[in-house]
Amino acid sequence: MLSLHSHLTVLEAAATNYSDRPAFRIAQKSASRSTVDTWLPISYQDFLADVELSARYWLKRLSVEDVAPRSIVGLWLSGLDYSDVLNIYGMSRAGYVPQLFSLRLPNPDVVFELLQRANAKALVYDPSFESAVVNAPVPVRRSASIQDFESCAGEQLPPFPTPNSKDDLAFVFHTSGSTSGSPKLVPCTAGYIDSVVFKSREASTPLNPLKQSVSTWMGSMCHIGQSFMLIGSIQHGSCTIQPSKINFSSDELVDMINRCNLNRLHQFATFLSVHIRYARQNPKLLVFMQSLDTILYSGLPLPQEDEEFGYQNKLNLVNLFGSTECGAMMFSQRKTGPDARFLSPLSGVKYGFFPAGPAAKSDSGLVSANSQLLELVILGDSPDCPHTSLRKSDGHFHTGDLFLEAQPGQYLFRGRDDDWIKSLTSLRCDTRAIEDNVRATCGDLVDECIVVGTGRPSPALFIEPAKDMDHEKLKREIIRRTREFHARRYLHEKITDTELVIVVERGALPRTATKGNIRRKAVEESYQVLLDEIYGELD
Repeated sequence: MLSLHSHLTVLEAAATNYSDRPAFRIAQKSASRSTVDTWLPISYQDFLADVELSARYWLKRLSVEDVAPRSIVGLWLSGLDYSDVLNIYGMSRAGYVPQLFSLRLPNPDVVFELLQRANAKALVYDPSFESAVVNAPVPVRRSASIQDFESCAGEQLPPFPTPNSKDDLAFVFHTSGSTSGSPKLVPCTAGYIDSVVFKSREASTPLNPLKQSVSTWMGSMCHIGQSFMLIGSIQHGSCTIQPSKINFSSDELVDMINRCNLNRLHQFATFLSVHIRYARQNPKLLVFMQSLDTILYSGLPLPQEDEEFGYQNKLNLVNLFGSTECGAMMFSQRKTGPDARFLSPLSGVKYGFFPAGPAAKSDSGLVSANSQLLELVILGDSPDCPHTSLRKSDGHFHTGDLFLEAQPGQYLFRGRDDDWIKSLTSLRCDTRAIEDNVRATCGDLVDECIVVGTGRPSPALFIEPAKDMDHEKLKREIIRRTREFHARRYLHEKITDTELVIVVERGALPRTATKGNIRRKAVEESYQVLLDEIYGELD
C-alpha cells in the first residue's frame, strides 16, 4: 500500500496529538457592531469530528445522484468560512475529488465549461449563486452548514480514502488568471499533495516549538495559498484565526494579538503594506508588530519602502514565494541584514535556474548584473512538479519567474517574462489578452493602450486615442465594445467601469528608448497618484 501524506492524514494525526488545542478561532460579530465580539475556538478533535460529519453527509447526498466515489465534484464557494473548510475536507474524506472555484469567478458559463473539461459529476455551490446554477450540466447541491451535517450523524462513516497510485487525482484547482477567456485546470495528484505536506511543514515551522503558534487565515481555501498554509499549520498543531474579513483593520490585528495570542501574521503583501504604513505613524501598532514571531507575506513583493521600514524596525519578515501550479517554492529566512530578502528553495525539491536569454551588454561591452536573469524551472523529477498537462515538451514546468542569483543558492525576484500582473489578492490577470481585445474591437478609436493594476482590486486601461473625441464618450464606447469579453473573466480581471479607462494624450505614456514599447511598470509609477485617487473613489 502506498504511504502518502495528505490534508486528511495530517488532520487525523493532529486530532490525536493535539486533540484539545484550538485548530481555529472564528470571528463572531453582531450585525450592529463593527468590531469582533468574541473569537470562538474549535478544537482539533472537534474539527476532525466535523469533517467526518461532512463526509457522511456528502456521501449520502451524492450517492442519491449516482455520483460514485473518486468522481470529481465542483465546489463553488467563498473559501473564507469554517463551513467551507468542512465542505472541502468532508468531500475529500467521503472519497471524492474536489474541484475548487472561488466566488471571484462569477460567470456560471465559465464554471460549467471547467466542470465539463474536468469531467466533474456534480457541483456544490454557495447559496449566493442559487439563481446562476439553473442550467448546470451536472447535478447541483447547495453547500452545507454544520447543522446540515448533523442530520447525517447516524450514517456510516465512509472508508478512509487511500490512493491506488501517486498519480490519482486529489484536487483540481484553477489558475487565478484567464487564458483565452477561461482559467486553466490545475490537477493535483496524490503524489503532488504529499509534496505539499512536506513543503508546508517547513514553511509553517514555529519559532518556539514549545508554544502553540497562532496564525491568520490569508485567503480563500479555493486557492492554493490558504490550502497550503492550513496543511502546514495542522502539522504543527497551530491555530488559524478566521478574521472578520481578509483585509482586516490594524485595530483587528491588535485585537487578535491581545485576545487570540496571534504570533504569526500571514497576509498577502498588499494587505500587509496597510499595517506597515499605519505603523509608521502609530508607535503602539509598531510595538505589537515587532512582538510577532513571524510576519509571512506572499503573492507580491512588498513595496521597497515598506520592506526597508520593516527590516529597519526589526519586523520578522518572511517572503514566501509560490504559484497556483506549484504551491510555495522559495522563502526568505527570518533574519536581518542585507541578505534578509534573499530567497532560497524549500527543502526536498529539484529546481533549475536557467538563463532567460543572452546577457545584454552596454556600449562599453560590460555585462549588467541585472541582465543576467535566470528563469525558475521546476524539474520533471521534483516531487512538486505540476501535472504533466502543465509541463513543456521538455518534461519540466517553466514558471516564467525571473531571478538574479545574489549569492550561491540565494536569489532575488526580478519579475516575470510574460504580460501577467497580480491583483490586490495576488490573483493573476493576463494584461495582454485585455489589450489585444481592445485593439481588435476598438482599433478605430485607440492608437495605443496598456493595462496596469499591480496590487489593485481590478485592472485599469490607459488609452492614447486614435482621433479627437470626447473622452467620456470614448470611454463609454470602449466599455460597450469590450463588455462581452469581460463578462467571462474573473472579477479581478474585469474592466467594466468607465473610471478605469484613462485617456491620455498621444505619446504621453512612457516608452522604451530602443523599441518604443510602452513600459507597464513606468506607467504605474508615473500615474500612481491618479490611480490611487481613482481606486479610492471606487472602494
